[in-house]
Amino acid sequence: MQKQKVCLFVIDGQNDFVGRSKGSLVVNGAVGDMDRLASMINKHGAELDDIQLTMDSHYHMHIAHSSWWLDKNGNHPIPFTIITEDAMKTGEFRAYHKNLQKWSEHYVSTLAKNNRYPLCIWPDHCIIGSMGQALDPVLFDAVTGWETRFYATAPRTTKGSNMYVEHYSVVKADVEHPSDPMTRLNTSMIDTLKIYDIILTGGEALSHCVANSARDIIAEFSPDQIKKFVLLEDATSSVTGFEKMGEDFINEMTAKGMQLSRTDKFFR
Repeated sequence: MQKQKVCLFVIDGQNDFVGRSKGSLVVNGAVGDMDRLASMINKHGAELDDIQLTMDSHYHMHIAHSSWWLDKNGNHPIPFTIITEDAMKTGEFRAYHKNLQKWSEHYVSTLAKNNRYPLCIWPDHCIIGSMGQALDPVLFDAVTGWETRFYATAPRTTKGSNMYVEHYSVVKADVEHPSDPMTRLNTSMIDTLKIYDIILTGGEALSHCVANSARDIIAEFSPDQIKKFVLLEDATSSVTGFEKMGEDFINEMTAKGMQLSRTDKFFR
């Protein structure tokens, strides 16, 4: 019997989310997630044909950061504020710069129409060039060891560098920006993942970037291909307060054929 081709797909295992020493948007449980992923890579690297890594990569000035927005009192909104279409219509929130107001209105209204997550203001995170953007050191060391042992490269795919849109999903932005093809569907990554028999998936956060990446990729898979996705339940955690979104994602995707496993159970 031919050996199955296995890809490890790690979403946003970065310092700002993991918070091993500190991080601006720490996901509770992420340190353990990364430790378990690293252990699996170290123990079972010979059984991994590929490791694909994604990296959130933002600028300080970004539509999901507070500096973009002002409330009706002229203050920047605090992190975790939700900005809805209605809130903009009533003047509760507006873009800090008048030239950004029209796009901001279009953005939040499009989120409501296309059934993506409403706009959440996050703490500034994964700023390009910062320590927070870098991979968690334990994950990094395991991946580098795997690359060295098997003379391989684990590609890093960045997302989120267009300041006009949120980019939870690695394969497309929540709203396409007309001047930026990088916000459109990344068919190249989808085609890369399709060649594998098993796509072991983990990373941060289950409620947001893991959920949306998997949803968008699975939407491009045929029903019999969806079972290739195996979510490593002990290698992903939700943002505090958004746990139900992670649970809803698991229920939704397992109903479509996604499988569940653990880092210490998948390889026998």
